[in-house]
Amino acid sequence: MSAAGALLSAAACAPDALAASAIPPLQTRRLGRVEYEPTWRAMQRFTEERGSGTPDEIWFLEHPPVFTLGANASRAHLLAPGDIPVVQIDRGGQVTYHGPGQLVVYPLIDLKRLGLGIRDFVTALERAVIGLAAGYGIAAEGRRSAPGVYVAGEKLASVGVRVRRNGSYHGLALNVALDLEPFARINPCGYQGLKMTQLAALGGPRSVWECADALEPHLRRALTIR
Repeated sequence: MSAAGALLSAAACAPDALAASAIPPLQTRRLGRVEYEPTWRAMQRFTEERGSGTPDEIWFLEHPPVFTLGANASRAHLLAPGDIPVVQIDRGGQVTYHGPGQLVVYPLIDLKRLGLGIRDFVTALERAVIGLAAGYGIAAEGRRSAPGVYVAGEKLASVGVRVRRNGSYHGLALNVALDLEPFARINPCGYQGLKMTQLAALGGPRSVWECADALEPHLRRALTIR
């Protein structure tokens, strides 16, 4: 088993060994480049097995090229996928693309324990990316009507989550330095003609893992995590 595979396997086991009053600190995992479906299944298992004493986790990773469709997404937004796999999953939202050069972040958070509603959680994720972008001199913003983070009308980061048993999974995808062509094969997030952008094109870094390191403290602040 690869190191990333071992981490996914271990992460899927979420023991309720401690009382809620003795929750250990947040754990972060950098999984490298991992296949989509096993990672999704690991998130589901983690969420199903976690208890009141399970520490929250945030997974930072990349995926090989894949289109994902939300649970109620319309396939009309999948225009010409070609040889890129399509996976229908259980998050909200429509269709998006993941590929190398994009930082994917999966916060596995007990929202009830933090006192966060779903809308507040999505806003916190957006706020973390906006703070990261500001550190590189990039003015970004969220849109209440269309979740995600935008720069001059172009989408920099997509957000799509699922909450089960008070636990969040799925999360956000931040474009760092990737081939944006596959987004032309879909209506991104269900919006015809929506343009995508990325940090590298805006004067930001080209390294996914540099961005992961820089984004983590913003996520901790936005989520008020230990």
